Amino acid sequence: MDQPGKKPAIRITDYVYLVLYSTTMQIQVLKQLFQRDLNKLKQEISAYQSEQQLWVVEKNIPNSAGNLCLHLIGNLKHFIGKVLGGTDFVRDRPSEFALKDIPKAVLIKQVEETMVVVDAALDKLTVDDLEKEYPIVVFEEKMSTGYFLVHLAMHLGYHLGQVNYHRRLLDV
Repeated sequence: MDQPGKKPAIRITDYVYLVLYSTTMQIQVLKQLFQRDLNKLKQEISAYQSEQQLWVVEKNIPNSAGNLCLHLIGNLKHFIGKVLGGTDFVRDRPSEFALKDIPKAVLIKQVEETMVVVDAALDKLTVDDLEKEYPIVVFEEKMSTGYFLVHLAMHLGYHLGQVNYHRRLLDV
């Protein structure tokens, strides 16, 4: 029984529940963030009035929106789909920045495919998987799967902002 003036003791079952619940919630939150931002990427690509403007590189803007879209698709299909989900995707990172003039409809279809791949891979994760070491070394040092998934979500958001800015600046 709790004594007045003392913090109530937390039972081990409460602690285990909180840890499991919060970790499960982390997976759900990651799924929601990836889906939200990939949907927003589709909207941004769709919003281009001119398909040619998707591929414009001007002044100090080094990457077109089309190439950033391809880069995000390749990045997520590789690091989440292949490495965590076990797909047979083969990434060609140089092509993500070299290809040009891919129709808007094709880019949107590839984003939709990526959404399915990401969702399926995240559905396979268990509570323990987030704490495990990510299966490959990416940044010259080991990290947890949970850490890398947060990085990937932030990477998506970063480039999504670049696509938005590219569209508003150059699609006039």
